[in-house]
Amino acid sequence: MTDCPKNSSPVIRDLIALRSSRRAFLQGAASVGTIAAGGFVGSLFAGEGFAAASTSSLGFTELKRVYDKDMAVADGYSAHVVAKWGDPMTSAGKAFAGVPTAAEQAVSFGYNCDYIAFMSLPKGSQSSDHGLLCVNNEYISPNVIFPGMTEDDAGKKMTKEQVDFGMAAMGHSIVEIKLGTEGWQVVQDSAYNRRLTLETPMELTGPVVGHDLVKTKDDPEGRMVKGTNYNCGGGVTPWGTVLTCEEGASDTFGGSIEGLPAKALLERYGFDGSDFYGRARFHDRFDMTKEPNEPNRFDWVVEIDPYAPDSVPKKRTALGRMSHEASTVVLNKDGRVVVYMGDDDYFEYVYRFVSKNAYDPAKPESGKDLLDEGVLSVARYNEDGTLDWLPVVHGEGPLTTEKGFASQADVLLKTRLAADALGATPMDRPEDIETNPVTGRVYAVMTKNKKRKQDKLNPANTRPENLWGHIVEMIPPGGRGTDADHTAAKYTWDIFVLAGNPSDPAIKASFHPETSSNGWFVCPDNISFDPAGRLWVATDGANDFDLPDGIYAVDTEGPGRGLPKLLFTCPTGAEATGPCFTPDGTTLFISVQHPAENAETLDKVETLWPDFKGELPRPSVIAIRKADGGAIGA
Repeated sequence: MTDCPKNSSPVIRDLIALRSSRRAFLQGAASVGTIAAGGFVGSLFAGEGFAAASTSSLGFTELKRVYDKDMAVADGYSAHVVAKWGDPMTSAGKAFAGVPTAAEQAVSFGYNCDYIAFMSLPKGSQSSDHGLLCVNNEYISPNVIFPGMTEDDAGKKMTKEQVDFGMAAMGHSIVEIKLGTEGWQVVQDSAYNRRLTLETPMELTGPVVGHDLVKTKDDPEGRMVKGTNYNCGGGVTPWGTVLTCEEGASDTFGGSIEGLPAKALLERYGFDGSDFYGRARFHDRFDMTKEPNEPNRFDWVVEIDPYAPDSVPKKRTALGRMSHEASTVVLNKDGRVVVYMGDDDYFEYVYRFVSKNAYDPAKPESGKDLLDEGVLSVARYNEDGTLDWLPVVHGEGPLTTEKGFASQADVLLKTRLAADALGATPMDRPEDIETNPVTGRVYAVMTKNKKRKQDKLNPANTRPENLWGHIVEMIPPGGRGTDADHTAAKYTWDIFVLAGNPSDPAIKASFHPETSSNGWFVCPDNISFDPAGRLWVATDGANDFDLPDGIYAVDTEGPGRGLPKLLFTCPTGAEATGPCFTPDGTTLFISVQHPAENAETLDKVETLWPDFKGELPRPSVIAIRKADGGAIGA
């Protein structure tokens, strides 16, 4: 992880007071605490008639917090497992009976599931009972996979077979699923079923192709990369492909960076030779002293065509290089495609990409390579409530050859350094970013930032040592829904929620005054919208407060704006990730990642979820459905 980068953004301690003076604070009920100075929530409670009793549009009875060895869901709903780590993708595959071999894992459902995309079958339909489940497999948890290993020593202890298993367990899994009388089931021998791992060939596309810093011994032209790594967030394109985000690679490489020509660049991206998974001991490409350019071939957005199992995934370098947490796609009213992205690290930035050319829905082939040309921008949040998108373009402002950026390819390889130079706003670990399909407003999640000090506060990050996270609301001009102009150079913005326990005034949390003791949350991570435009929040980090991570729903407008309700909780040690709805909103898919990971070693795990047999917990994707088959949350 990097410390706060040097940049030209002013640090103005009084900005919070300046902005909050524009609006009156609403004093919440004693049960939820007081919105204190320095914890403004701009338009959260704005609107006439707010003093009247408020009502959420969410019709379910809120779940009481449950934190134990099993998952829990609100009354009137069911949650069942759809796919588990190690499930074979064909009937010829070996049934799970402990840690698979590397070869077995390469054809089985991957570990630590994260982002989920549901892609309807047939392609182009809005089917909600048949489709492809496309799931990121972010990383492995050696301490609850292999006996006698901790998080700290696994990289030195793992055998080559165990290291290779880990490489096969990460990446992305695609399985065909159908909804039947027994719930959602995997079609085991589907021709669509596929794994993408650290051995899968992938093509570099866009401006960075052929740059000297992506050339290696095995790829002297800098065009083809082996594999993908730390796949976290993602997105879906209008032409039916999936974007999977590489969220960092720094601790998967070994070797010293001292004396390497690109040392400063490697440091800015956090590479320190930690080799968390032991790869450099067995694979030269992960040893930076032997392949100093291999790290630069990761931290990109990868485009996958799930409907074409033989297709080659493409790393779209025009979208920039960072610890991508999101790549949410919006089709703008002029036909251009917009991708919102967060760089999930301390004091990193929020980005937007606008394609050069328009997409024609009548010609799906017009989406091919559309993400290779366009303008990448980074956000600056101003104290007056406006937001500027600063172009990350060679030759503009400080991004010149004289300043160390030789070309647009150079700018993109050094995206973080370019954003530093432009004076973008350092954020509290930007994670998921999603657009409300009803209002057109954009929501960016800041999960937390324990490293922020009082003198590093800025308009969009208002609390020092922010252990609880918050959500920023960005408002494009032009109108509601599809009228919003996501290509505009200037937006307005506000803080939607300041997370944390509102009964503790010192935290300065801000939710709707009617928020219950079960409804407030900490550490928002992934978000999604249902077809009605309600926000669904998955949390990551509640365990640090002896709370379960889970799924909360909240209205973004109307009398229930900012009033969260708890729907689902994870088993001990697990986080909820990747919330994804079917087109009709009747199924909510959730990834339950790293159950029992809070155990120091495997023999100390507190749950064997979801099987509760054998010796291993298994990360899984679950499906939540309403008992009457209706829309989730209604």
